[in-house]
This record gives sequence, structure tokens and C-alpha cells, in this order.
Amino acid sequence: MMRTRSRAAAPDQACVAAVELAREAAEELAAPSPVGEHLGVEGEGDRIVTHYFACLDKSYRGWRWAVTVTRASRAKKVTVSEAVLLPGTGALLAPQWLPWSERLRPGDLGVGDLLPTADDDDRLVPGYNESDDDETDHQAVFEYGLGRARVLSAIGRDRASRRWYSGDHGPHTPIAHAAPAQCSTCGFFWPLAGALKSEFGVCANEYAPDDGKVVSADHGCGAHSEAAVTPPTFEQPVPILDDLGYDDLGSVDGDSEGEELGHS
Repeated sequence: MMRTRSRAAAPDQACVAAVELAREAAEELAAPSPVGEHLGVEGEGDRIVTHYFACLDKSYRGWRWAVTVTRASRAKKVTVSEAVLLPGTGALLAPQWLPWSERLRPGDLGVGDLLPTADDDDRLVPGYNESDDDETDHQAVFEYGLGRARVLSAIGRDRASRRWYSGDHGPHTPIAHAAPAQCSTCGFFWPLAGALKSEFGVCANEYAPDDGKVVSADHGCGAHSEAAVTPPTFEQPVPILDDLGYDDLGSVDGDSEGEELGHS
């Protein structure tokens, strides 16, 4: 069996030679900025060639002007088909476009802003459906008829749990490592209800940095209810005047020296 190689057709020489025609089209778009040197050509198809020119605009460093020229079959005249500005190697590009719902970050929602939730959001389940999760079913039965069409699903609960635990109010933070004890032993720790009560609670200490926030049971801070301040210990300085010692003045004979000492 013989294999044949497909060879790309050579670029049309008339189109390749139309450098000045392509430059004029690029200059018309770039005005009043000048157009840089000719960077080369690229064959796009039968009698279709694209010329590239350097872009000298400081706002578009790394970009290049691309002018596509062509000619009709059996025609000698070359005409401009398209002229655009394209990014080259190292060009500064805008970040990839994302839908607004994916660009949102915590704290972006302001007063009066609305954030619709998709019908197929896997963090929520209908409040009237039974599931295999006891906590979700209990929540749905308890809330049925109270105006909540959907309740938190097991997936939504697990995502929130991982997000809270790995965040600033979890155990892996400098303030938690330096805390005298964990939040689970603090009197200001108010456990959450339901399946998360053993893992999370709300801090109710107005002087704590996490007041009013959900914290993990093994989080902690210096405002623990049982934190005790150990009195500082000081080393006794060396006394300037030693009033505890005494000087040995030797023995005194009372019979021979009694009169001199004023004794009778």
C-alpha cells in the first residue's frame, strides 16, 4: 500500500508581492500611529495570503497588524480582503471571559443586588422530596409549608463545611494555633443545630475577632472564656544592703574588760 503525502500549495506570488498594498491598509487602521516592519507572510489558501506588520503602539506591545490580501482566479489585480490587529508572542491579553455568575466572589454582592440561583443548583433540593439523607429529610419535613421551596442538600452542606473548615475561622490559622484552648470548650461557643452541631458553632463573645461568625469547634482565640492570665514571675535582685548577715567581731572576756565596756 502506497502512502501519499499532501503538500501545501505554495503561496500565491502576486499576493506575496503585495507588501505595499497590505501596508497601506494597515496604516489606514493604525493612524495616527505608524506601522512597523514587515514581519512575514502566511498562506491562507488558494490566492489568499496574510501579511504581518509590527504594531508600534505602546498600548499594544507584542501585537501585530494582519492584512489578508487575495485575487480572483485568472485576475492580476490583488485586493485587500481583511485587516485586523492580532496578538503575537508575549502580547498582553485580557483574562478569559467568564459569565458574571462565575466571576462573583464573597463580598461582591451589594445593597440592592440580586443573585438568582439556578433551578439545577446541586446545593439545594426541593423541600417536598424525600432523600437518602436523614438530616435533609428532617429539615424538609420541619420546614414544609413555611415558604421554603428548597432546602440545603447534602452536597451543599458538605461544601459549606469544607469551606468553613479551611477558611479563616477554622483550626489552621495563626490565631487558632496560639489560642489557649479550642472553641468547643469556650462558654461563648454556641453550637449549630442539625448535622453540623458537632463541628461548628457561632462565636458569641463581643470582644473576640470572630464574634457573630461561624467557627469550627477546634478553632480558638485569646478571648476564650476560661483563659487565665498567669502572674509574671520576677527574679529577686541582689540587695544593695545586706541586713540579714552579720560580722564576727571575735570573743569578749567579761571579767577583764567589763569596766571598759561599761559593765559593773
